[in-house]
Amino acid sequence: MKMPGGMNMQSMMQQAQKMQQKMQEEIAQIRIEASSGGGMVTVGMDGHKNVTSVKIDPEVAGDVEMLQDLVLAACNEATKKVDEETQKKVGGMLGGMGLPPGLL
Repeated sequence: MKMPGGMNMQSMMQQAQKMQQKMQEEIAQIRIEASSGGGMVTVGMDGHKNVTSVKIDPEVAGDVEMLQDLVLAACNEATKKVDEETQKKVGGMLGGMGLPPGLL
């Protein structure tokens, strides 16, 4: 099937597949850190939202409830940062394709 501009459907699908693979590679390279409690708990996370590290200040280790809250807050912040970074990378790549804004 011929598309406008002389591009056929197979070529378009191959291009889309390459773009998707590149996006996955970009997302896999994301590494962020987020902290809570003024740096008492720091969580590292990759682009697939896997926690890669947890640092806990010994000062907070004695208060279990506070520690739980700080770990939870740091994980939530890390997830938010990964989402923002992913949106930037994917948005930048898709922007070059001329897709309408808000499609993601």
